[in-house]
Amino acid sequence: MTRRRRISRTIGLFALALSFVAAAPLHAQVPRPANFLATHYDVSATLDAIGQSLSATAKIDLTAIEASSNVRVELHPNLVIKEVKGPEGKPLTFERDNQNPLFVNVQLLTPIATNGHVTITFTYAGLLFNEENSPVPGVRAASINKDGAYLLLPARWFPLTNFPSNRYTATFRLNVPEAFAVAGSGKAAAPSPVPGKNAVEGGRLLYTFECNRPAQHGTFVAGNLQLNPKRAEGISVAVYAPRNMSANAQEFASDVARAAVAFSDLIGPIPDPSFTLIQLPEGTLRDFAAPGVLLLSQRVWDPKASDRTIARLVASQWWGVQVAPATPNDVWISDGLARYSEALYAEQTAGKEAGLRAIDEFAVGALMYEDAAPVGQVARLAPYSPDYRSVVMNKGAMLFHMLRAMMGDVAFKSALHDFYFQFAEKSARIEDFQNLAERRLQASAKPGQDPPNLRSFFAQWLNSTGIPEFTLDYVVYRTPKGFRVVGKIKQPLDTFHMPVDLRIDTEGNPEIKTIEVTGLESQFSIDVFGRPKPLGIKIDPNNVILKSSTALRARAAIARGEDLAEQGKFYDAVAQYQKGLSIQPGRPLANFRMGEAFFYQKNYQAAANSFREALQSVPEPSEKWTEVWSHIYLGEIFDLLGQRERAVNEYSKAKQTNDNTGGAQARAELLIKKPYSEGGGELVATPTTGEPAKPASTLPAPASGEKPVLKKPNPSPQ
Repeated sequence: MTRRRRISRTIGLFALALSFVAAAPLHAQVPRPANFLATHYDVSATLDAIGQSLSATAKIDLTAIEASSNVRVELHPNLVIKEVKGPEGKPLTFERDNQNPLFVNVQLLTPIATNGHVTITFTYAGLLFNEENSPVPGVRAASINKDGAYLLLPARWFPLTNFPSNRYTATFRLNVPEAFAVAGSGKAAAPSPVPGKNAVEGGRLLYTFECNRPAQHGTFVAGNLQLNPKRAEGISVAVYAPRNMSANAQEFASDVARAAVAFSDLIGPIPDPSFTLIQLPEGTLRDFAAPGVLLLSQRVWDPKASDRTIARLVASQWWGVQVAPATPNDVWISDGLARYSEALYAEQTAGKEAGLRAIDEFAVGALMYEDAAPVGQVARLAPYSPDYRSVVMNKGAMLFHMLRAMMGDVAFKSALHDFYFQFAEKSARIEDFQNLAERRLQASAKPGQDPPNLRSFFAQWLNSTGIPEFTLDYVVYRTPKGFRVVGKIKQPLDTFHMPVDLRIDTEGNPEIKTIEVTGLESQFSIDVFGRPKPLGIKIDPNNVILKSSTALRARAAIARGEDLAEQGKFYDAVAQYQKGLSIQPGRPLANFRMGEAFFYQKNYQAAANSFREALQSVPEPSEKWTEVWSHIYLGEIFDLLGQRERAVNEYSKAKQTNDNTGGAQARAELLIKKPYSEGGGELVATPTTGEPAKPASTLPAPASGEKPVLKKPNPSPQ
């Protein structure tokens, strides 16, 4: 077939696929339980890098969960099914679901009894090159082009049942251009040449991957990848990256191994403690985890800046791969716990303060879109979307943090260990974790001691939205034995009920008392020996509870703006930064981010005004880097406007700060020697909300009329 005919045919298949797309969003409905579950796949797929398409055959062994003649699978809407055949090669009828085109219904010739088996074969093809009709709305979960390809499992590039919970064995055969190397799920055999050559693509190679342990297999990356086999702490880590980005492979391997050892000690061992770390091309998720596979985007390909992200991806081998959520509403026990594992890892490897910085970041993220859905009812949210990350990952992580405080370290970590061993290589529901946590807390209670009521905690935090914001009214009285503090704790949630610590700083030692806060207003009376200091009473001094405050709400608005700016939506980002300033006037970070947005829009006067405003206020310690970068941006603006002397003055002020966040000092030194220019300079990404200093990614300065996309460093500390 000629190239023109092949492309024409592919476009025709794509047009046919579009005809199946309904108006309702793909994620608008919670899918009904599957009648059949896949137990084994044999998938052969050809990747056409020029036509940006995939053509494949998938032979699927299925087991009936209940007697039925209808097989329901999930398949990317852009992939057009040519035919479906039954066990004897007989054609079967099939159709896309009218309400949700992600689903395909296949009618078997005869019903299959419960626990019965059947094998069917799909033949299909279609274009995969952007996020249009993606099963993950707004995310390019699969892409094929002349430079490479990636096929993430959430793209449903082969027919799936009961995603993301189902486990299966598989054989994958990927036919790719000979210039591509392929890495991903399973054990790979040496690639073999495919007979024949294409005038455009040249020769082709066949990669075969065997996945013999049941899991959620089917994630692959193809392209200019070099294998860097490494070992660290007795663990094998295969690092795949382009040759020019492979120099730090050993550092990456060490990060992966440290996290794997830490979680093995804390939770228990996984069956196969070997890992494949792959650089993921730009244009998709910034990170992703699959069985034995960790994917990290090119823009955050830095072992120092991404060590906590790597820890979360490694933790996903326990929470997500080994223990899978039973339904889309149960992802708190996978994505939420993997996120909280970042804090556990940071605390263990870098100390308590590092763990608390992670918790602070989770709190900001939770406030971004907290009211989008309750944690236990998130099936309505698109996976990996900003509101999903806010509710499931960040608020979910905070719920584990609060639970740990209520249970105590020993009982909480024992619960994690028990949960893993009970549900390893199984699917679990939120209720399973609740019941286990309650049993563990009861078992650890001392005789005569009433343990905290976890049932009310789960009901309050998992099934409702809303975050408390505490205020305090009190009066101090002198007593014969010291002082008495009488007051009220107020917050806006009528159903709220939790023990809340109060720290009273006195002229002697500080005292901490626990108050049972219930409803809108709770009274307390506390006797202390020393005189309380003015403004010396703090609610929840150890930041155990997820709560709102003026500073956190401002940071959440700024974080929303950063997300929008990263997508190139600068006008919307500015609106969020202005909202942050309305909540907390003069916040330097909000002014700085607004200046960045105006800079990328080439509104240099507005940008300069915002950077000047950022320099007028004293920033919080974690945001002090805004000073050095405000001077650098001002210098670049003056260079663009032909005012070299003023530009050098700003670069010199940047040098005087001695702040090297994101390589600021080297940047300023370079710009003192060579003026910034629109076509030849670099825009350097700066840290995101709540982050300490870290190396920054870079991207070319935008040419006239281009809309740059911010490449933010990964949100993890050095």
